[in-house]
Amino acid sequence: MERDSSAAPGRIPPVYRAVMTAAWPVVRWWGRLEVVGLHNLSTHGATIVAANHDSAWDPVVIAFAGRRRRQIRALAKASLWKNSLLRRVLDGMGQIPVRRGQADTDALDAARQCLSTGGCLGIFPEGSRSQGRNLPARSGVGRLAQAVPQARIVCAAVSGTVDIARFPRRPRLKVTFFEPTPPPPSESAQDLARRLTAELRAIAPVAPAGRRPRSSGSRSRRPSR
Repeated sequence: MERDSSAAPGRIPPVYRAVMTAAWPVVRWWGRLEVVGLHNLSTHGATIVAANHDSAWDPVVIAFAGRRRRQIRALAKASLWKNSLLRRVLDGMGQIPVRRGQADTDALDAARQCLSTGGCLGIFPEGSRSQGRNLPARSGVGRLAQAVPQARIVCAAVSGTVDIARFPRRPRLKVTFFEPTPPPPSESAQDLARRLTAELRAIAPVAPAGRRPRSSGSRSRRPSR
């Protein structure tokens, strides 16, 4: 596992540190987390971390993997804020609620503000957990990149997280940080999202979540659009 002793600029909230500490037994010890390419995650400056999404554990594992360099804020589904305790934790970590299936301008404005002030924002181009399916990429990550052109894009391919729920099977977690290929001229927001998703899935193929996942054959259909 790569290590870096440099601290990210700015103050990391105590709640964020507490969650990372609480995650240590599951992620680092039980999950045997391996981190590759950590140097690609800069310690400062506007950064978009684009990642694949197969498990509810993905945001925690990615944040834990990058904790020595950055606080990674994340866009999360707004329904999580309905729980008062979870709401306090999410707010304390600086997470941003987003209403799925809607043009959530408040979430987009908050995400732009985070990046414009030099923050680090995690986003899943697929929009939600794959649940064993190949989901189409959504244009949100591309629109953010266009809105804040100075933001650097780093990909985080995460694998093994679906096995956390399959106790006593012990997971082997891995997060690979890497720079995506240079964009072609005049790349659209949607094409950027598709390119990032393809590069992430080349390293971390779709994996069905759940304690007893269905066979891959039963999940082979793409969702209707």
